[in-house]
Amino acid sequence: MTTSALPQTESPDIAAIAMQNDAFRKLACLGIAPDQPIAGRMHVTRSLAEAEDGFMAEAVKATGEFDVFEPENDPDGCHDFGAVDIRGQKVFWKIDLYEADSDFRYGAEAPDNPATTMRVLTIMMASDW
Repeated sequence: MTTSALPQTESPDIAAIAMQNDAFRKLACLGIAPDQPIAGRMHVTRSLAEAEDGFMAEAVKATGEFDVFEPENDPDGCHDFGAVDIRGQKVFWKIDLYEADSDFRYGAEAPDNPATTMRVLTIMMASDW
């Protein structure tokens, strides 16, 4: 009698996801091109877009420059969430990963594969959360 084990799916490479998320944030927010293409979109909430006097531009720049990832604010190690202070106001950013051809309906099956993953970076006022 022979038995066959069910194939085990490999866990995604968290370090690769973190590196890709960082590279995408730098591209979307600072215009720094990554070494390899990373597909995605950036969105800002209405309250951030309607903020006056260059506030949104400061928030976008600070999001791109963010690099303080610690276990308390990045428990999964994916570099997919952060908070920045702009003029005494808290601004959150979040990256969600979707299957590239799913019209943002399905999470990425292989989130560490930039060829099949679409990133969505949302920047928002903390009050929007």
